[in-house]
Amino acid sequence: MPNDIPEPQAVYSPITRSAIFIVATLVDGDAHTETVRAWCADVAALVRSVGKRVPSGNLSCVVGFASDAWDRLFGAPRPALLHPFREFGPSERHAPATPGDILLHIRADQMDLCFELATQLVGRLGEAVTVVDEVHGFRYFDQRSMVGFVDGTENPTGREAVDFTMIGDEDPDFAAGSYVLVQKYIHDMKGWNALSVETQERIIGRTKLSDIELDDAVKLTSSHSSLTTLVENGQEVKILRDNMPFGRPGSGEFGTYFIGYARSPDPIETMLENMFVGRPPGNYDRLLDFSRAATGGLFFVPSAPLLEALADREPQPESASAAAPSDTHTSTEPGPDGSLNIGSLKGTAQYE
Repeated sequence: MPNDIPEPQAVYSPITRSAIFIVATLVDGDAHTETVRAWCADVAALVRSVGKRVPSGNLSCVVGFASDAWDRLFGAPRPALLHPFREFGPSERHAPATPGDILLHIRADQMDLCFELATQLVGRLGEAVTVVDEVHGFRYFDQRSMVGFVDGTENPTGREAVDFTMIGDEDPDFAAGSYVLVQKYIHDMKGWNALSVETQERIIGRTKLSDIELDDAVKLTSSHSSLTTLVENGQEVKILRDNMPFGRPGSGEFGTYFIGYARSPDPIETMLENMFVGRPPGNYDRLLDFSRAATGGLFFVPSAPLLEALADREPQPESASAAAPSDTHTSTEPGPDGSLNIGSLKGTAQYE
């Protein structure tokens, strides 16, 4: 990575055995917003302090802020494509927007490291926030999802991961940042496990044991794999997933915490629209007959140096001439040429 590109947060951390996802809302009051801003300068030091205790533990943390929270905490300038979570789908398979101002994505190979860092980070925030969702995830055998299929097979790696997830000169004030979308899914495992393996494979679009994508001749257009594959100008547009299973067997809770990083919200939102509405409408993801989205949030992840610098930023009102967040959002509707208008996501020149 060139020296003039800011250091990103730990978006590209290796897959770990454990994770904690925390979503919190801001409490009203100037003192509380000041606490959160000051906390931004402490995150990296806390990660180093806790991680030093087990250097081989791969401890990391990514911090993101939702649209309204960014305005309250930091004001203008704001990330160009940051907006509230878009809801998708009819009532029987709905992707809801739920409260959330701050996201913590904590990862390590040991849950005790995740737990200790979460304790320290939430403790520093104190009464300035209210935690509205907390999920402790775990790696399930050979990176299987809760429904038994390997997860994240098509994740971009290396330079490709950077190109698809890191903001470049399209929004220079926020270079090396990313957008991240999260959802908590609850699965009907009794209903899912009642299906034959062959039926499950047709729903997912891959073989269950060997994790091989089904041939196009037999793969359903409503399969999860088909609907979450985006192609623009003959090339696939990817996101970086780090999903984790979670659950409480004694309470009958079995779930997957979806988390996807990208340099724009557009490809993730297009995938969700394909899943919940259908491509074409009505041809929806049949996995949703057994999986319910319980939460939904969109956050911006600033670069590591910007996160620290935000501690000293006082919110300033956005100028009247600046575009509102909804105006800057790039549409995911097909253009006149049938494209998804997301080809610019694959730019690489700024990293040469």
